[in-house]
This record gives sequence, structure tokens and C-alpha cells, in this order.
Amino acid sequence: MLKSMTGFGRAIYDNGNRNFTIELKSVNHRYLDLNVKLPRSLISLEDKIRKEIQQKLKRGKVDVFITQNVYNDDDYDVILNKNLADSYYNCLKKIKESYDVKDDISVSLISKFPDVISIEQKEENFDEIWNEISIPLQEALNKLIDMREKEGAKLKEDIGNKCDIINKNVCFIEEKASCVVEEYRIKLNERIKELLGENKEIDESRISMEVAIFADKACIDEETVRLKSHITQLKDTLEKDEPIGRKLDFIVQEMNREANTIASKSNNIDIVHSVLDIKNDIEKIREQIQNIE
Repeated sequence: MLKSMTGFGRAIYDNGNRNFTIELKSVNHRYLDLNVKLPRSLISLEDKIRKEIQQKLKRGKVDVFITQNVYNDDDYDVILNKNLADSYYNCLKKIKESYDVKDDISVSLISKFPDVISIEQKEENFDEIWNEISIPLQEALNKLIDMREKEGAKLKEDIGNKCDIINKNVCFIEEKASCVVEEYRIKLNERIKELLGENKEIDESRISMEVAIFADKACIDEETVRLKSHITQLKDTLEKDEPIGRKLDFIVQEMNREANTIASKSNNIDIVHSVLDIKNDIEKIREQIQNIE
């Protein structure tokens, strides 16, 4: 199914002891660009998180935001640095003895000194945490993909409609092109009669040669056939269940190339106007393709 690269997914997991909130935001990008922001305590899981996302997304700039709240106080230990406390205590005693000051050494005083008491998080069971965090991660991913698929369906419909309009214009150009050579012959005859006068004899072989040269230069049969082929390829590619953005971009470039060649070969105003309409629709398709995975 065709997917857009724009989407958003959010999920929350709470087991009473721990809470995870995961948000995924994606926009268009040439490749898959993952930017993962998570708590320092979960850094060791970043690689797993990236691999999980890479399995489901192939293109897009994806911002991943993960927050964690821990409710269980048992996850932390209060640590006393006894050697450091002893050093502070001995230092205070020396100050008292040296300066004969009041002895007001207390537990609260020593505990306030830096690093005497510290809080450390107990060693985590990261396999257990991964089992928990993978639940909201999958849910957020599914929501993101669902949004990308819905927008992709709209893009597919709109691009398909524009392809049909382009194809109608190509058919009009083919029909008009079949009359261009004869119109040129008539205009050339009229122009020569104006220059030479009605009574002068016209060299028909010379006229035929000029018309043949013009017909060769103005022939756009190959271009219209290739343009129609590209339209068919584009519509067929839209049906594929795989990342197709880059291939669509290449096809659209080729369509634009053929349209430019038709415009350069033609001096018929109706054909030129139709080519301008075709180029306008091709540009609209190209802009939309930039957001397709």
C-alpha cells in the first residue's frame, strides 16, 4: 500500500511501577533519518528501538520521544560514603582544636557536605524493560503507519486523476499533430503565392521537400508514445506494496523530459498550450511524490 512520509503516533504504557510515553513524528526525507530522544537510563536500549523502527519504516525523518516515570522507590538506594564522612569529621575536629571554637558537629552538618550521601539507581533488568517499552513502541508505530497509509491513499487517488488528465492532453496532441504537416503545406503555399503572385508557377517538388524536412523535425510520435508509456508505468507503480517514492520521482523526470521535447519540436499553438497544461500537472505530481515513502 502506498504510504505518505508524514505521520504521528502516540502511546502510553503503565504497569503501576513504571510509565512510558512514546511519540513518533515523521516528515519527508530522502532516506530514513531517525532521531531518538530518551532518558539516559534507557540509552542501552536505543539500538533495539532503532532496529524495531527500521523494520517498519524505510524513508522519512522520524523523531522519537520517549519519557519514563518510575513510581517504585525500591528502584533507588541511598549510599553513605563513610570514608568521605570520616574525612569531613576529622577535618572539623582539627578546626575546633586549632581555633578553640564551639563544638557543634552534628549528623545534619556532615550529611550536607557534597557526596557524603548519594542516591543510586539499582541495576535495571533491561530485558524486562524492553518487554515493557516494546508494547507502546509497537502501538505508536502502528498509529504512525496507519496515518501514513491514509494520507498515501489520498495521494494515490489524486496522482491517478492527474495522470488521466495528462493522458487526455497527450491524446489531443497526437490528434492535433496528425494535421500539423498538412497545415504547414497549406500555409507554405499561401505564403509563396503572396510573395510570387498568383500567376507565377510554384515548384511543387521544392514545396514537397520543404514539407518533408518540416515533417521530420516536427514529428513527435516517439515522444507521445514514451509519455503515454511513462504514465502507464507511474500508475502501475502506484499499485505496488513497497517503497516507491524514488522510482516515481525518476518516472516523473522522464515525463517532464518528453513534454519539453514535444514543446521544442512544435510550433502549433494548441499543442504548446496542451504541453503547458501537461507540465503543470507533472509539477503537481512531482511535489506530491516528494512525500511518498
